[in-house]
Amino acid sequence: MIKPYGSNELNPLFVYDSNSHDALAREAEKLPALVVSSAAAGNAVMLGSGYFNPLTGYMSLQDALQVSEKMHTARGLFWPVPIVNVTSDVSAIKKAKRIALRDPNLPGNPVLAVQDVESIEQATDAQMSAMAEKIFRTTDPAHPGVKTFLSVGRYFVSGPIKVLNFSYFQQDFPDTFRTAVEIRNEIKERGWNTVVAFQTRNPMHRAHEELCKMAQKAAKADGVLIHMLLGRLKEGDIPAPVRDAAIRKMVEVYFPPNTVMVTGYGFDMLYAGPREAVLHAIFRQNTGCTHFIVGRDHAGVGDYYGAFDAQKIFDEEVPKGALQIEIFKADNTAFSRKLGRVVMMRDAPDHKPEDFVTLSGTKVRTMLAAGQPLPEEFARPEVAAILMKYYQSLEK
Repeated sequence: MIKPYGSNELNPLFVYDSNSHDALAREAEKLPALVVSSAAAGNAVMLGSGYFNPLTGYMSLQDALQVSEKMHTARGLFWPVPIVNVTSDVSAIKKAKRIALRDPNLPGNPVLAVQDVESIEQATDAQMSAMAEKIFRTTDPAHPGVKTFLSVGRYFVSGPIKVLNFSYFQQDFPDTFRTAVEIRNEIKERGWNTVVAFQTRNPMHRAHEELCKMAQKAAKADGVLIHMLLGRLKEGDIPAPVRDAAIRKMVEVYFPPNTVMVTGYGFDMLYAGPREAVLHAIFRQNTGCTHFIVGRDHAGVGDYYGAFDAQKIFDEEVPKGALQIEIFKADNTAFSRKLGRVVMMRDAPDHKPEDFVTLSGTKVRTMLAAGQPLPEEFARPEVAAILMKYYQSLEK
């Protein structure tokens, strides 16, 4: 199986030993506490899950600046975005060497992790703006990632962490949330050697289904990991439970048995386009996947990124040999009226726009809310039925 990123073995930061876990939980109740941001909580879940291997905790301000500017830490580890614990108020932890991190997303703010505090540093507005510009390629506050990054505070609390739970993800998505450790184990149990990963924050329409099949065929892969984001999205995106149900129905009906794993991970969407695509590749390597699909406007939002910037970054900015996982570069896929099947648009140069069955997101939402079936060339009817029920519920 492909090695994790940055080490020979995966090193998740979750405390699996029950005795150590109980002892740390008891200690945490007596420690100075910080209710972290949702972004920092997501980072803790990803660190605990092994997705952010080989990191051992939250980055310092210096590392965050280096990663933003040059995509590597002060010690030289290639990494695309800062993994940080940033807050606006450190009064309760000012002189603490060890603190309890409390979950902002659950009632009562239970302890999520324990952190050894190596430094508490205050960033300037200029530093925050410079980091945002590098990470998101904009400082526009209308960009959802920029808005979040610049709103959580200026104090960087750095240091290693030990994770005690996976926030709401394990209880809200018991059949879907999986750690990198669990995915690697299941890949091994299934006897898969070559695995294609597909990232999604949306339901999968027919074009996505066929894209997974195209990539699996091209890579001669044993299976596909459909890996969905389960954390916070921007307003208007479809909730994770609806996406989960739609994707599972599509896999059940339209994929051969034992060719797909449907799983999810606990993280808030960054909408960082190219930088986030690289992060996605790193943590898919940590799950044991050998190939990763990067499509048009991957992890993008609005018009902030070029259509294929998320593919170009792997050629132009990722150091050669830094990643073992291979990138499958995809174009837009759509049903061709001429050919009677789904194709990548780049593979049909003789086609005009009207030769493809395409619908805008707005048109899809309008049709489903009105109870109008989507064209079968665009969406499988079983998937459309689940989405229709959701959109019609919003109208009531």
